[in-house]
Order: sequence, then C-alpha cells, then structure tokens
Amino acid sequence: MNSKKNILATPYVVWSAVFIVIPLCMILYYGLTDKTGAFTLENIAAIASVGHARALWRSILLSVISTIICFLLAYPLAMILADKKGRAGGFIILLFILPMWMNFLLRTLAWQTLLEKTGVINGILSFLGLPSLRIINTSYAIVLGMVYNFLPFMVLPLYNALSKIDKNVINAAKDLGANKIQTFFHVILPLSVPGIISGITMVFVPALTTFVISTLLGGSKVLLIGNVIEQEFTQASNWHLGSGLSIVLMIFILINMIVTALFEKAEN
Repeated sequence: MNSKKNILATPYVVWSAVFIVIPLCMILYYGLTDKTGAFTLENIAAIASVGHARALWRSILLSVISTIICFLLAYPLAMILADKKGRAGGFIILLFILPMWMNFLLRTLAWQTLLEKTGVINGILSFLGLPSLRIINTSYAIVLGMVYNFLPFMVLPLYNALSKIDKNVINAAKDLGANKIQTFFHVILPLSVPGIISGITMVFVPALTTFVISTLLGGSKVLLIGNVIEQEFTQASNWHLGSGLSIVLMIFILINMIVTALFEKAEN
C-alpha cells in the first residue's frame, strides 16, 4: 500500500522539485553571490537603500490597507452567504467568483480602462456634469485593484468557516440571554478565526508581491517592491540584486505566515 502511495505521489514530487525547489535554490544562489560567484550579503543589504526601502514600506502599507478593506467587505458578505441555503446561496457564490474565471491581467486592464482620465467612469461623470476623478496612477488605484482582485480570496475562507458554525451554538447563546452584538463578538467571531487567518494570509501575500496591478494602475509614479524586483530581472538584467531583494520579500512573507500560524495555534 505504501509503495502505491509513493508511486502516486511521484508526479507531485517532480512538480515540486522542478517548479518550487529548483527556482528557490536559484534565487538563494544568485541572491547570496555577486557576478563573480563569490559569497556576499550586499544584494540583501541593498534593501536598506532609500529607493528600495521606500518601495518595500509602501508595498507593506498598501497590502495592509487592502487586506483590511477586503476583510471589512468580505465578512458581512460571507455572513449573508452562510445564511443562504440551497441553490440561492450556491448561485450567489457562483456570481461572486465568476470574475475569477477571467484572466488576472484582463481584469486589471479593465480597471485601467475604467479609471483613466478619458475612461468610462469619467465619461459618465462628465455627462452628468460632475467633476472627474483623478485616481489612475495613484496609490488609490492600486488599492482598488488589489481589493477587486483579491476580495474573493478573503470571502471564500470566511464563508467556509462561517458555514461550519453549528446553528445550535448560536441559538444556545440567544437562549442564555445574549443579544445579537454579544452573540457575534463572543460566539460567531471567535469561531470564524481560522477563516479570518486564512483570508488574511491569502490576501496579504499576493498583495505584497504584486507588480502587475501597480504597473497598470500605478504607472511609473507608484513603484512597489514587486516592480523593483521585476525591473532588476527584466530591464537591468541584474539577477543577483533582484534575487537578493526577493529573499528579503520572502522573509517578510515567512514572518507573516509564522505570526498567523502562532495566532491560530493560540486560538485553538
């Protein structure tokens, strides 16, 4: 039986080795060496430069803001979906995740068309005699793009956690005299913590590492750390510096995952 399991796991092991382990080893090698192949920490220390540090902290700030907005929008929606039964709930979820079937790049390009100075939104505002919006190529546009693209990754874990809460527990809290607010903060919210942690991780990590959204909606005026790394690889052809900055970014992601795992363990 064990030999059969090992045979079935072989494709996954090969896939992981080719697309995960080997690329990570390459990043570590280039990030910890210079052009001569000698060991160095200069590529990692480069994150302390003014431009790189500014891009990193801007990325963290926008990622945190986007994650908070996604949570505030997703939790009420997930509660509504969890209360829906049968086909109605499934149909609403289908409508919500339907845009995810479209290519990520196309979704972001659509927002670029909507937000640009001569775009659809400003065209409608101009027709109504209202002042135009100047959102494109700003941090607000990047946050909007992050929230739109990553909101489903917050909704689905929350919906999964809330739908698993036994209604008898909620009814018991009401029978014991708890009002709606007390029931929410003392019963529903604590029981949905696993979904909250999963949602935060699934939104924060891609928001921190994105460069497509900031490129299309932020233009060249707002650079995130993902844009800096992408430029080092594609434009400057400096794989060593790009890999060093990538290692720093991976450290931040690992810290986020460790903190959320410890928090989840404490809650359990």
